[in-house]
Amino acid sequence: MKNKITFILASAIIFSSCDVLNEAAQQAENMVNSNTNNTETQNPLTNAEVISGLREALNIGIENSVKSTSVVDGFMNNAEIRLPFPPDAEKVKEKALDFGLDNQVDKFETTLNRAAEEASKEALPIFINAIKNMTVQDGFAILNGGNGAATEYLKNQTRAQLKEAFMPKVKDAISKVKLTDYWNPIISKYNTYAKLRGLDEVNPDLDEFVTEKAIDGLFHMVKKEEDKIRLDPMARVTDLLNRVFGSLNN
Repeated sequence: MKNKITFILASAIIFSSCDVLNEAAQQAENMVNSNTNNTETQNPLTNAEVISGLREALNIGIENSVKSTSVVDGFMNNAEIRLPFPPDAEKVKEKALDFGLDNQVDKFETTLNRAAEEASKEALPIFINAIKNMTVQDGFAILNGGNGAATEYLKNQTRAQLKEAFMPKVKDAISKVKLTDYWNPIISKYNTYAKLRGLDEVNPDLDEFVTEKAIDGLFHMVKKEEDKIRLDPMARVTDLLNRVFGSLNN
């Protein structure tokens, strides 16, 4: 009888201890969850972190983009941004080929891309200045704006300055090979023909065409870099980038 009572008492103590342990474990789990939630709530992204993170991302993006485009074949060997013969002048190209100017046409297209590559060297300081002037409102709009939002901000802030800086470089690169010496006569003849036939004339301004295409190509590369950081955690090479862009996934 004594042994039976002892067994009952021991069992009660064991089961009671289990209940206590379970309760303690549950309380501990609740405390961990509570602390985690409190940490996330009490430590949200600050304005300074958002601006710093976006500046860091843009700096990485523009440096990579300018570095890849401002070298020999940076445009020429990149199918995504390579400058073609002006699309609205394809008929001019056909005429040039009819005249046996095959080599000149090839040289013409190469020169367009060399001009874009040379002009891209002017972009970095212009981009950096725009990044320095980013406001808190700009920062949060960019962060929450989705893919390409930072690139659109740069476009709005810098396109006019880029055009002003690129144009002299483009003119210089084109003049080095005297491209317009055969371009202008062909364009003139074609436009005279087009006018008589009621066809659309072709804009003879190569400087404008190359400048605009070079800027478009550069922004295309900036957007690729931006989207990479937004979408790929492996591209966020600093803790700050992880914290800022990781917040978009929470």
